[in-house]
Amino acid sequence: MAFEPPQRLVRALGETAPDGDAWLEQLPEAASRAVAQRELTVERVQVPGGRSSLVLLVRRPDGTPAVLKLAPPRARPEAEHAALAHWGGRGAVQLLDADPARGVLLLERLHPDVSVRSLPEAKALLEAAGTLRRLWVEPPAGFAFETVGARTGRQAEAMRATAERDAEVAPLVEEALRARELLLADPPEARLLHGTFRQSKVLSADRMPWLAVGPDPVVGECAFDLARLVRDRVEDLIASPSGPGTTRRRVKRLAESLEVDQERLRGWTLFRAVESGVRARRVGRERDAELLLEFASWL
Repeated sequence: MAFEPPQRLVRALGETAPDGDAWLEQLPEAASRAVAQRELTVERVQVPGGRSSLVLLVRRPDGTPAVLKLAPPRARPEAEHAALAHWGGRGAVQLLDADPARGVLLLERLHPDVSVRSLPEAKALLEAAGTLRRLWVEPPAGFAFETVGARTGRQAEAMRATAERDAEVAPLVEEALRARELLLADPPEARLLHGTFRQSKVLSADRMPWLAVGPDPVVGECAFDLARLVRDRVEDLIASPSGPGTTRRRVKRLAESLEVDQERLRGWTLFRAVESGVRARRVGRERDAELLLEFASWL
C-alpha cells in the first residue's frame, strides 16, 4: 500500500521545514518499514489528518484496532512518547508500542472522526476541560521536557522579528510580550501540560467517553495549557456581534472551573493568540492571521 501524506500535512510541514529536510520524501518508506516490523494491517490513511504527523488506521496481528503515528524530529516524538507513557492512559490515548527515535508511536484506536467539537459549545468546553484536568500531573523525573519559558522564548524572538518588519502588528506584539514577561516573573507550580490542547484534540473513545491525543508536551503553569481552549471555534466568535463579551465570559468560566487565576489565563490567551496570528501572517495565511489578531485585540 502507498502511504501518501495528506495535503494538509504537506502544507503544514512545508511552512516549517528547515533547509535540506527530507522527512516527507522518506515518509512512504518509513511507514512501510514500521508497518512490516509490527506485522500490522493498514486500513487507511487518516485524512485530513494532523499538521505534524502521518496517522494510519491499522490492525495488530490479533485483529485489535490501533493507530500508527509517524512524526518528524521537529515534532518532538520523544517528548510525546514520554508524556503518554507517564499518563498511562489517564485522560489520554494509551501508548501500545513505540520507537520514539524514529518518530513511531503505536496507539490505542479511538474514534478519529468524533471529537468534542461535535457537541454544543457549552458541553464541548465542559468535556474538554474535564479531560485536560486529568493530564495536569507532576512531570516525570526521567525526561527533560521543554519548559513554557523556553518554548515561549523562542516564539517571542520570532514575534519581535516580525513586528520589526510589520508595523501593523507591532502594538499587539508588544502587549503580548509584556504579558509574557509578567507571567514568567512569578509562575505558580509547574505541571506536565498537553501543550497544544483544543477541542479537536479530544476524541471519543470506548475505554472512556473522551481522551486527549496529539500532545506537544511542555512543563509549566496550567493557565498556559488552558489558553488555547479559550479561542476554540474562533471563526464563530469573530462572526458573532457578542464575540468580545463571549470571550471574556469564557475566560472567566474556564478559569473558575479549573481553579486557574483568571488574569493569568487572560494573559496567556493573549500571548498565544498573538503568537499564532503573527506566525500565520508570516507564512501567508492571511485569513487565519486576521481572525487571531482580532480575537487577541478583545483581551
